[in-house]
Amino acid sequence: MVKKAASFAALSGLVYSTDSGRHCPDCSQPVAACTCKQSQIPDGDGIARVRRESKGRGGKTVTTISGVPLALDDLTALATALKKRCGCGGALKDGVIEIQGDHVELLLAELSARGFRTKKSGG
Repeated sequence: MVKKAASFAALSGLVYSTDSGRHCPDCSQPVAACTCKQSQIPDGDGIARVRRESKGRGGKTVTTISGVPLALDDLTALATALKKRCGCGGALKDGVIEIQGDHVELLLAELSARGFRTKKSGG
């Protein structure tokens, strides 16, 4: 018969796992605390592509901006400024800025005014 432990302190055995978990493979820090990739600019042609999407969003229209040549911290600040300029919500997911609603022309003008090369993508 196996005896149950009464507390977590009684379970203080070594646990081994081959899974790397949620750690950065480069600096072995937890992903939330990792700073090695935040200063890197993503590869691409340097053109910010602005498009209107509604697929997979329950019919809601979202304007996405991809390919912006900025590091993660600067990209976060740009996303916040663009959301304020449009007066709506949005998100930053995997290097793509999502702005709620159809704001393609406004965002093209705003990004061009900030010095980015822009293109209207999609229909």
